[in-house]
Amino acid sequence: MKVLMVCLGNICRSPIAEGILRHKAAERGLAIEVDSAGTSSFHAGNPPDLRMMITARKNGIDITDLRSRLFVKEDFQNFDLIFAMDQSNERNILSLAENDEDRQKVKLILNEIDPTSNSQVPDPYYGGDHGFQVVIDLLDKAIDKFLNRLDGQG
Repeated sequence: MKVLMVCLGNICRSPIAEGILRHKAAERGLAIEVDSAGTSSFHAGNPPDLRMMITARKNGIDITDLRSRLFVKEDFQNFDLIFAMDQSNERNILSLAENDEDRQKVKLILNEIDPTSNSQVPDPYYGGDHGFQVVIDLLDKAIDKFLNRLDGQG
């Protein structure tokens, strides 16, 4: 299975989502390829936000090797599932979809916790350092639910 995590700039939420899923899939011995992208190219080629890298490391996740890239239409063909961090990015992704098959791949990641909530992962970029841990905690829970569902446990 190939999973793509998507936020706006691909420097805070989606790289940590990629890192968490990669880490947890490896722990469970699951063959899941993971990548991340942003719907804006503003940070293309840049590493994740330093505050997110520091908070990630405190949580046992290393995302220092990741680099931001733009979500492109070809991602629909390259990935089985595309997780959006919020509704704005979900709309941006869906605007590039060419058919129902593409649209069916796009999900809000926090709907893994509560399928009807349409909750959004808050963008920690302009807030304080605490917001980065909040994002990690939310994504950790959502990714556990996703992996449990894949394993037939949830």
